[in-house]
Amino acid sequence: MKMSHIPFGTTDWSTVARTEHSAQAGQAFWRTQQFGEVRVRMVEYTPGYLSDHWCSKGHVLLCLAGELHTELDNGSRHVLLPGMSYQVADGAEAHRSSAPKGATLFIVD
Repeated sequence: MKMSHIPFGTTDWSTVARTEHSAQAGQAFWRTQQFGEVRVRMVEYTPGYLSDHWCSKGHVLLCLAGELHTELDNGSRHVLLPGMSYQVADGAEAHRSSAPKGATLFIVD
């Protein structure tokens, strides 16, 4: 990820429009800002959320609240609690998320 030509700015996430995204179970709500090629999101997963796809896009992800479960295509499983993060490159391990108790995430990709 290369960040260039992005002037200093602040974001009040409560004022960014919330959009709903598909899920196999539960709901996903995103608040998204685009800065050139960099997408920054505040994401909320409702309790019982299960992604409807495997993702191979790279991210830096920080768990702000709740609990995020991430399964990799190699079968390994990881749990993030508030204050924990993960990072994965584009085209690296495919991953799929769930949030049995719900989660709030900050994601840069």
